[in-house]
Amino acid sequence: MSGEAGRAGRAGRAGRDRDAEGRARSARPRDGLGRPLPYGVAGVERQPEGVVRGPAETVREAQRLLDAGMPFHAHEVFEDAWKSGPEGERELWQGLAQLAVGLTHAARGNATGGARLLRRGAGRIAGYVDDAGGGGEVHGVDVAGLVAWAGELAGRVERAGGGAGLDAAGEAPRLSGGSEPAP
Repeated sequence: MSGEAGRAGRAGRAGRDRDAEGRARSARPRDGLGRPLPYGVAGVERQPEGVVRGPAETVREAQRLLDAGMPFHAHEVFEDAWKSGPEGERELWQGLAQLAVGLTHAARGNATGGARLLRRGAGRIAGYVDDAGGGGEVHGVDVAGLVAWAGELAGRVERAGGGAGLDAAGEAPRLSGGSEPAP
């Protein structure tokens, strides 16, 4: 970039929203699916970043957010777990984050992206089914049930195509004790 266009681009970046550490972070409010809203509009509270939780607390908080129809926010909880947890569990937490983002995209009406992320997340966590010692659970997470849930939902999302999207809370899986949508 050169000339006026280059200066305008740099000036625009200089005025970006920043967090307390100086990292670029949009201060725009967000809706329950993580979409930015106009400044001045009330949005939902954002998940704090970098929270270190144990596995049980991570699963509880993510389930609460999924049940509330906020899968994007649940993804952020799983992201904290993969960044702060042991290397051997990275694929589990990343896969769970991808399932949450897949549900987010499907709820936003992005059938292609939703189905792809649901399948990709299921593929990441599928290896933990064998590691679970036949029960299909790791840290109380019903991995086998989630793999089945993701495959079934991805198929339904693809068949329905894009459009209005689905009810994220109504389609939220049970992370433990069965993967059917929460009551």
